[in-house]
Amino acid sequence: MARDYLPLLLQIVVAIIFAASALGVSVLVGRTGKRTRAKDMAYECGMIPQGEVQPRFSVKFYLVAMLFILFDLEIVFMYPWAVVYKEQIAHGSTIFWSMLSFIAILMVGYVYALKKGALNWQK
Repeated sequence: MARDYLPLLLQIVVAIIFAASALGVSVLVGRTGKRTRAKDMAYECGMIPQGEVQPRFSVKFYLVAMLFILFDLEIVFMYPWAVVYKEQIAHGSTIFWSMLSFIAILMVGYVYALKKGALNWQK
């Protein structure tokens, strides 16, 4: 039984050794040379950097992105369901009601997001 896990143990040991050696080499190589103000400045394709590093995004952007990912992934789960539903139409009532409850829960989340104004860009 333990012999079956030997390849897994070997892979874990090799990964730990690789990670430790990569960190060690970066520490040794990274300490060469003095730190100067010019070295610590951000490099922008030869241009002198002006202004802030990145523009600030509204929290609304991230909220809409998370909602899009959430609802997009939920819709992706409906494709395999449709294939199974089509193939097993004899058991259709159980499969149909389970997907209907899934869609109902999804709609509750969507209505909640609308009521909270998560998708309202006019504010």
